[in-house]
Amino acid sequence: MSKPIRILLADDHPPLRAGLAAILNSQPDFEVVAEAGSGREVMAAKQAADVYVLDLRMPDGDGIQTIKALIERDPAAKIMVLTTYDNEEDIFRALEAGARGYLLKDTTREEIIAAVRHIHGGERYLPQAVAARLADRLIRPSLTPRELDVLRLVCRGRTNKEMASAMFISEETVKTHMKSLFQKLDVHDRAEAVSVSLQRGLIRL
Repeated sequence: MSKPIRILLADDHPPLRAGLAAILNSQPDFEVVAEAGSGREVMAAKQAADVYVLDLRMPDGDGIQTIKALIERDPAAKIMVLTTYDNEEDIFRALEAGARGYLLKDTTREEIIAAVRHIHGGERYLPQAVAARLADRLIRPSLTPRELDVLRLVCRGRTNKEMASAMFISEETVKTHMKSLFQKLDVHDRAEAVSVSLQRGLIRL
């Protein structure tokens, strides 16, 4: 008999984690060998895992940071995100960091099980809705780091003058960045820019 697929399961909500562990352990070819409630616990786990199932929001190293750390330690690590966050930026960042699958927690147990098997087999796994959101993200122009800085200050209610002072640039340069990010976000004012950015996961309050 072949060895079971060893799974490390990470989620900072113990009851939910216990439920997921029960679902995974119900399969004869699965074994949850370790559980973690934070990014730090994932990295400190002594048990070797074939597949990592990670939430995206965890203390002491969130999901993205943990994915990057796992890939840095082992470029062949097989990682699946299982989360409630369905915005396109989170999906993009998780896959860019090295995750091979991205599922939402309202998915069926059958799909979770199938996803683990696909990822263990070296495939990627993206449900249709997740793939559609990722496609939307890929066809949109990305904001530059400077534009993201401006956007964060807009969310804090800063004026152009205050942003210029905080970023050590001229107000004219701030206006240039604002015009560019408005075009990229396809919005017409600051309130709409904040709303769209929060919806897409570009910024968090």
